[in-house]
Amino acid sequence: MRYSDIEHKDFIDFLKKKFPKLEKIIVGYDFHFGKDRKYTFDDLREMFDGEVVVVDEVTHHGESVHSHKIRAKLQIGDIKGANAFLGHNYTIRGEHITGQGIGKKELVATINLKTKGFLVPKEGVYVTLTRIDKEEHYHPSVSFIGHRITTDGSFAIETHILDGDVVCKTNAAISFVEFIRNNQKFDSLDELKLAIKKDIAIAHKELKFLQL
Repeated sequence: MRYSDIEHKDFIDFLKKKFPKLEKIIVGYDFHFGKDRKYTFDDLREMFDGEVVVVDEVTHHGESVHSHKIRAKLQIGDIKGANAFLGHNYTIRGEHITGQGIGKKELVATINLKTKGFLVPKEGVYVTLTRIDKEEHYHPSVSFIGHRITTDGSFAIETHILDGDVVCKTNAAISFVEFIRNNQKFDSLDELKLAIKKDIAIAHKELKFLQL
């Protein structure tokens, strides 16, 4: 059941059943509830016998910051815009899995990940920072998200570490810095390798002045 389907008079009962020890409700400045979203936090304060805290509007360069706007930016590859709204780099984490085996032999070595519960940004290549296993620092990297349309067509999340060979045993986190290019099909592995070389050069330039 969606919150928007619940009649306003039943909303508090619904919350109390779901959270028996509920004493405080925190909502945004534009919070609405009840059918057709007719009721606001003022109505909530009248109906709820506990504390209602209203979080003020947050803006960035005059634009309201909302989670749906962040999601939209990630889905179009606007990583810098999403990061500006978040106040930090968007990061996903995943379990290390075995890849195709083509990268290390024919292209560049990559760490392949399987993620769960994360919104994956638009398919393409990104300047990133990657943290391996329990390491505290991030490695400069280039990451690819999308279907391997030049090879077997399978979906992949993979990252290439720029500062040397690193062994990943269990998991890794990829922190997105900038979008480089869209996912595209190449006529040969040689063309793909040349594109990856250019991606790496862009990442080196972008990350040069970051303190890792």
